[in-house]
Amino acid sequence: MAASAWVPEPLKGAHVRRVSIVVATAALVAMGTALVFGCGGKPKVSLVAYSTPAEAYAQLIPAFQATTAGKGVQFTQSYGASGEQSRAVEAGLKADVVEFSLAPDMDRLVKAGIVASTWSQNQHKGFVTDSVVVLVVRKGNPKGIRTWDDLTKPGIQVIEPNPFTSGGAKWNIMAAYGAQLKAGQTPAEAEQYLADLFSHVPVQDKSARDALQTFVGGKGDVLLSYENEAITAIQKGEAVEYVVPDATILIQNPIAVTKDNPVAAQAQAFVNYLYTPDAQKIFVSKGYRSILPQLNDSKTFPTPAQLFTIDDLGGWTAVNAKFFDPAGSVVANIEQNLGVSTAK
Repeated sequence: MAASAWVPEPLKGAHVRRVSIVVATAALVAMGTALVFGCGGKPKVSLVAYSTPAEAYAQLIPAFQATTAGKGVQFTQSYGASGEQSRAVEAGLKADVVEFSLAPDMDRLVKAGIVASTWSQNQHKGFVTDSVVVLVVRKGNPKGIRTWDDLTKPGIQVIEPNPFTSGGAKWNIMAAYGAQLKAGQTPAEAEQYLADLFSHVPVQDKSARDALQTFVGGKGDVLLSYENEAITAIQKGEAVEYVVPDATILIQNPIAVTKDNPVAAQAQAFVNYLYTPDAQKIFVSKGYRSILPQLNDSKTFPTPAQLFTIDDLGGWTAVNAKFFDPAGSVVANIEQNLGVSTAK
């Protein structure tokens, strides 16, 4: 008589549970593989970026896919306010490539162990595009806005995003503050200028792109914004123009590949492509200043007479502590006095 595959009665349920767990685990692994490699086994790269480069990536991604390195690579894309995007990735949003408005949003992911501390150690210091803060006005500039002083004249409404969600808003504020120092004002006088400026801001959207939509929708007399956002609006036929102030700040936008990345090879190939002249020309066509100086036409991208950088103001670590700490800082105090939320 052949031996039977007998299992003691008390162990049968445990055996079934172990089989179920193995099957479920295998299913989860298969699902994860499908998410990473997409349909047909093609690798899928998740791009998480701040709000404004969406139009550029609409061309950059197909251009990369047309290269040998990009053949067969698929993408998912997420755009939003820089600070919100950074915090979402920290909280678990899947990201293989991250691009933010400013370096502190990248540094948050370094502290969280999601991005390597070496992200800035290339010849471009980890930045993929540049821009400057400009004054966007209605076509024909009916209010005659030319300088920072014009923004605080009676009756002028300034559209500015919330600096506790928007990276662009922080750039705008530091451009305004630094311009006052360039004009010979003391730090205390420059801080008072910020308070006066915010008293002219009727609404604070969560991102630079949302603020642009508010402005082109008809609200406000002037918008503080990236130069590239102004150029994008003009390309779309919006009735706006912009003024590059003599004193303004150089905006530098960081990019990185995340750690422990199952599609790291494809993600890094994409980032490498973004530094090439072909890719940088696409960025330029969307209003960004290239990190390759030879691609920047001086008529389109004039160098402001008093251009400065965040390092001239002490660097982001010092600036964030002094100006943007929600618990107590120059801008937090201004916002709280106006009844505006400083919650991140």
